[in-house]
Amino acid sequence: MRQLEGLFATKLFVYLCAMKKVSILVPETAVLAAIADPRYMFTAVNQFLAAAGKPPLFEVQLVGLSKEVRLNDGLFSIHPDKLLDEVGQTDLIFIPALSGDLKTALELNQRFRPWIIQQYQEGAELASLCIGAFLLASTGLLNGKQCSTHWLFANDFRQMFPEVDLVDGSIITETEGIYSSGGASSYWNLLLYLVEKYTNRETAILASKFFAIDIDRSSQAAFMMFQGQKDHDDPEIRQTQDFIEQHFQEKLTVEQLADSVAMGRRSFERRFKAATNNTVVEYIQRVKIEAAKRKLESSRLNVNEVMMDVGYTDTKAFRDVFKKITGLTPIEYRNKYNNIQSRAMVN
Repeated sequence: MRQLEGLFATKLFVYLCAMKKVSILVPETAVLAAIADPRYMFTAVNQFLAAAGKPPLFEVQLVGLSKEVRLNDGLFSIHPDKLLDEVGQTDLIFIPALSGDLKTALELNQRFRPWIIQQYQEGAELASLCIGAFLLASTGLLNGKQCSTHWLFANDFRQMFPEVDLVDGSIITETEGIYSSGGASSYWNLLLYLVEKYTNRETAILASKFFAIDIDRSSQAAFMMFQGQKDHDDPEIRQTQDFIEQHFQEKLTVEQLADSVAMGRRSFERRFKAATNNTVVEYIQRVKIEAAKRKLESSRLNVNEVMMDVGYTDTKAFRDVFKKITGLTPIEYRNKYNNIQSRAMVN
């Protein structure tokens, strides 16, 4: 009997140690879905395990600064399971996307920062969803590390957190137990990634099928719209950007552009990179490819016609640059996003 009791106690100890505590923060001005979705994912995984006759693996809790957090101008309210000072050790912390003015949101949620830092120092892993990266970066834990966020807020992020290595177009980044995801619903890919890490590939595939998610999508590049990085104080570089956007069909050279603003090439390239976070050649390419994307989305032009329209003459070069920027070939992009073709299929 004592042997059985000892065996039971050992199994119980192993089980309790294996349980992973998942803490989902409930910040002020948070995006509701970015709180509900990770909770849904990890509680669903517990259900998958139960259906297979296995014990649950995750203890999921919502953690807030107050007993009630009202979101969307009071339209929704969330009652966290625990307040910050009620949480002991945790294994994985989700920092959901924020909404509204980001500087205001960071001020409202500054009390989370020391708690996040302490939990990380004690061994917890951190995962930011979409523009939850701003709150994570405000802790300083991302300095010198890679991070991803929604492509639309990339320039704001770089201005606010210049010591963080923001990775354009990435769905997921992972550095020293800190994870981040790209824009909007792409955080589902990070959720799947973490499910696979904490369980196994089979469970992650089951979750991907249940939630209808492409498990191996690795880039948000196809969704990015290049709008030019003009939020800077260099008038000559902004003048050059305007010129490129008006004459992208032409063959533009760095020397020609530098001469147009009376600068030497080296000084021009240095200032252009500092202002836009792109080299001159990269900027020209991105303007051309953005124009090509619009034509592939909304016209009946074939790929070669689009290529010529945006100033390319080499098919391979066009295809290679297009795929590098969007993650898709021109044909794949047209098949996926062409409005005319989509309407024809519906009719």
